[in-house]
Amino acid sequence: MIESIKKNLILSLILFFMTILKINAQSFSIDFENYNNNPILAQEEMSQDEINLRKERRAKVLNYLQESGIQYNMKEHPPIPTIEMALEYWGDMDATHCKNLFFRNHKGNKHYLVIFECHKQLAIHDLEHKLKQGKLSFASEQRMEKWLGVSPGSVSLFGLINDTEKHVKLFLDQDLVEASKLSFHPNENSASIVISKDDAMKIIAQWGGEYELLNLNAIE
Repeated sequence: MIESIKKNLILSLILFFMTILKINAQSFSIDFENYNNNPILAQEEMSQDEINLRKERRAKVLNYLQESGIQYNMKEHPPIPTIEMALEYWGDMDATHCKNLFFRNHKGNKHYLVIFECHKQLAIHDLEHKLKQGKLSFASEQRMEKWLGVSPGSVSLFGLINDTEKHVKLFLDQDLVEASKLSFHPNENSASIVISKDDAMKIIAQWGGEYELLNLNAIE
């Protein structure tokens, strides 16, 4: 009798877990379809508005690249707002990965995009000395949206596509000019795009704003 009870209990547990797994599998399938097979958008905490905004920003970058005749490779991954997190997904990408920082001056009437190799560690006081633009602070989310059309964690060279007023000044680490390929987010951080260094310079030229090559090796 005891053996019979054990068997029934085991059978009940098996049926219970099969039911749970079935529900989860169905839920995952629904999410997967809703997000158009895009694993990085299958984030339960994302609202539909945020998903749509990400798609819109990425599409604008990809359309720009296609219209400009720029070849690229793209890798999708979970949203990665920091370099430390991004390194987990960049391992198989053949490119020099970039860190992109967006600053404002003390008065808030000038803004600077600073791009350098992702492993370099730069203190803001050292950058102030190098950039010679006075006291700097990180630009707010509202300023990122206004001038680059991006959210925090998604700052990128491609943000210059949205700077139609050529308001932003770009500072580019001169070491990047020696790289053959560079990677950037497509103005949202759930993918990374690799383009050639020459095409990156083409994007800067088409943007047409002020930029300066900067030697950042002295302040590593």
